[in-house]
Amino acid sequence: MFQPVSLFIGLRYSRSKSRTGFISFITFFSTVGILMGVASLITVVSVMNGFEGELKKRVLGIIPHVLVSNNDISHQGQLANWQKLRQYLLKQEHIQQVTPLLSSEALIQSQKNLQGVLLQGVIPEFEQQNIISANMISGTFSSLSAHAYSMVIGRSLANKLHVSMQDTVRLVLPNKTIFTPMGRIPVQRTFTITGIFDVGSQVDDAMVYVHSKYGAKLLRHKGDGVEQLRLYLDDAFNAEKVVTQLSATDTALAQKIRLTTWNDSQGALFLAVSMEKKMMWLMLSLIVAVAAFNIVSALVMVVVEKQAEIGILQTLGLSKAGVVKIFITQGMVNGLWGVGLGSAFGILLSQYLNDILAFFGVNIFGAGYAMQQLPIQLEINNVVLIAMSALAMSFVATLYPAFQASNTQPAEVLRNE
Repeated sequence: MFQPVSLFIGLRYSRSKSRTGFISFITFFSTVGILMGVASLITVVSVMNGFEGELKKRVLGIIPHVLVSNNDISHQGQLANWQKLRQYLLKQEHIQQVTPLLSSEALIQSQKNLQGVLLQGVIPEFEQQNIISANMISGTFSSLSAHAYSMVIGRSLANKLHVSMQDTVRLVLPNKTIFTPMGRIPVQRTFTITGIFDVGSQVDDAMVYVHSKYGAKLLRHKGDGVEQLRLYLDDAFNAEKVVTQLSATDTALAQKIRLTTWNDSQGALFLAVSMEKKMMWLMLSLIVAVAAFNIVSALVMVVVEKQAEIGILQTLGLSKAGVVKIFITQGMVNGLWGVGLGSAFGILLSQYLNDILAFFGVNIFGAGYAMQQLPIQLEINNVVLIAMSALAMSFVATLYPAFQASNTQPAEVLRNE
């Protein structure tokens, strides 16, 4: 089969067994270095993607992507005609679900313990698709409608309070007080636990749910007491776009309501995760770069060793460009081996990382999280980007030795041959 002469000679040089041991040693470890760097980068990026995905699911699955509240303080923060507003919002682009809400800081007290929580008053009929309803381990979320003054809490909070299903707890609102013959005391009421959830995030011990009707009575609000509407979008990162769109299309509505996005409460967390991910990319890319530039050392030594052969090829009519192509080919063969094997190894390691850790008895999360596994999300576009970047580094590493070889003077190197 026809091959360009430069490609043919470059491939023969890369397979040559006559090179010195030291050159073979450097060439081998430059290839292994690229292999390990690419495999490590693919594995770490897959784990970081998994963590980011879990964070989006567990945090942004609970935190409303956009929060709509009343801008008119004369209504005590309550949203008038929220049903009509909800239907209007559901017709807007990117908005998938709208649920009513009231919230307040509270203290929850059992016979054994006391803890501060965020009280959320909801209408269970609108919450059937949320992450809390999907992660109930005891009872159901709809039990809030079936039983008066019932409550759904997280498993972590239940453990701290030493309570379980059908136990009663006292909910105290320290910011709301009433006059009694004993003086001013905080508003309080006993609730029965009818559901326990386990999402696996900080919400498990920081949030309790009651029906908005009973939450409104506790807060001394009229009607159902709905103060806010929570907007859940097709993608949480469309929040700013939705806010801009709502403000632009209906200026009268925009003056009556206040729109708050998840960026205001959780933006710093996701910014930190994104920064950490970029830094991991940078550090592991530098490892790949160092391994790729070991090709420079190997090729420089090959150029010195092959001076006579280069001179002979030039006297036979091979151009400088042809010499450059020979050594680029030789260097890229090492890069291709390293990138190809590294990509395959990285994909396999990402797919079976949890099995490997389990086989060796390694528990990343410690003894308290025996059932947890590393979240892994392998994305093909990341694999392609890593492979192409490693190949580009390998190509750049071949340029200096290749151009040095092309500057060989045949008369000088063949003088004593």
